Amino acid sequence: MNNEMAVIEMPNLALVMPEMFLLGMTCVLLVLDLFLNDRNRIITYLLAQLTLFGAVVITFSQMGGEAVTGFSGSFVRDSMGDILKIFIYVVTAIVFLYSRQYLQLRNMFRGEYYALGLFGVLGMMIMVSAHSFLTVYLGLELLSLSLYSMVALNRDSEASTEAAMKYFVLGAMASGMLLYGMSMIYGITGSLDIKEVGSYIANNGANNIILSFGLVFVVVGLAFKLGAVPFHMWVPDIYQGAQTPVTLYLGAAPKIAAFAMVMRLLVDGMEALYVDWQQMLTIMAVLSLALGNVVAIAQTNIKRMLAYSTISHVGFLLLGIIAAGPDGYSASMFYVLIYALMSTGAFGMIILLSRAGFEADTLDDFKGLNERSKWYAFIMLLIMFSMAGVPPTVGFFAKLWVLEAVLNVDMVWLAAVAVLFSVIGAYYYIRIVKLMYFDKAEDNSVIVADVDLKVVVSANGILMLVLGLFPGMLMAVCQQVLA
Repeated sequence: MNNEMAVIEMPNLALVMPEMFLLGMTCVLLVLDLFLNDRNRIITYLLAQLTLFGAVVITFSQMGGEAVTGFSGSFVRDSMGDILKIFIYVVTAIVFLYSRQYLQLRNMFRGEYYALGLFGVLGMMIMVSAHSFLTVYLGLELLSLSLYSMVALNRDSEASTEAAMKYFVLGAMASGMLLYGMSMIYGITGSLDIKEVGSYIANNGANNIILSFGLVFVVVGLAFKLGAVPFHMWVPDIYQGAQTPVTLYLGAAPKIAAFAMVMRLLVDGMEALYVDWQQMLTIMAVLSLALGNVVAIAQTNIKRMLAYSTISHVGFLLLGIIAAGPDGYSASMFYVLIYALMSTGAFGMIILLSRAGFEADTLDDFKGLNERSKWYAFIMLLIMFSMAGVPPTVGFFAKLWVLEAVLNVDMVWLAAVAVLFSVIGAYYYIRIVKLMYFDKAEDNSVIVADVDLKVVVSANGILMLVLGLFPGMLMAVCQQVLA
């Protein structure tokens, strides 16, 4: 994609102003939180939101122009990175807002959640702007360590502790494989710079057996971080075992960073090996679509169902990368941005229906929601329809553009497989709609939530319809930054 892009070396610290601002503010938040009692903990939350808003402003002010590199070429600021970072900030801000009431009601409203969340955002920002294997790995490990700690945030929960241990062990193995693959590629090319690696592979042929082995290990590491089959085993257990706000955080913004990591490593760095990684990604995409959509049907826990749903969406995300062209890459970028918004909406509804001592995490908890609140039943309907790809919601256009990119490279069979499993997958989304509208409510309690939570959840659901009616603007942005 960007191997031949014009880059300007920029050695000054202005290049990393968003990262420096976020790191500084997170340190301030950590120190300030020590002096706050539980009654004043809202200050920590407000400071976290202010930090994300400031990062949006700084990143937006730097947008435009050619790609700029710094720190000896290990860091890059370009249009794709700017857009992805802004979406990461916005999605994380929504996650923090959704989480506040849930944490307050369970005596978990502490600064650690927001500090770890912001450190995770910093890791994502580094991954998005990485221009070196070393920078990619540093960003990934900062994000991963934050996520491990967040999953184990509720130390009194056996499920959360078990999930954190599984995630840590499997994540460490995946990171090791990724690092091993990078070391092989470094041994052959003699460089950690992604652009130099890409140039070496393009100029010296792609038939080196060690390069091929290195690519395999890199793809395995990427597949684990995405949650693609057969490296998906951690996803359902961690989604179900972690507290809902942590699952919400885990299932949204990190997927955007994982997409960026795929683009930096496979497309920018090893595009000359696309025949090899295309074959591997094709197998993983088909398996993810099949297993994710079929196994989700058997789930009764909605968090676990959404975990398998995530696996199937990763399969769709990979289809655009497989197309190996600007149309496919832009379609995948559009898909991952929309998926992040859909995921926040779905988990936001779970949090909205939860209350102290009650987790609305089973399918039965959504029975008769239309009797309790016609509005929130409609919001959940929009989110489920978007995830299923039902027009006129935006999920339909996200799937459509990915399929179009696959068809444009004459992989008709792959598009047919994707459509088949999408139809199968529509069942478990529409099942929730059936439970909300046609089943008798088992819980008739009034939905009690803060006004800001209700407003943002409602806006999240309506956005699925609005973006479906007017999808062109966001798609044009994705096409422009990946042209």
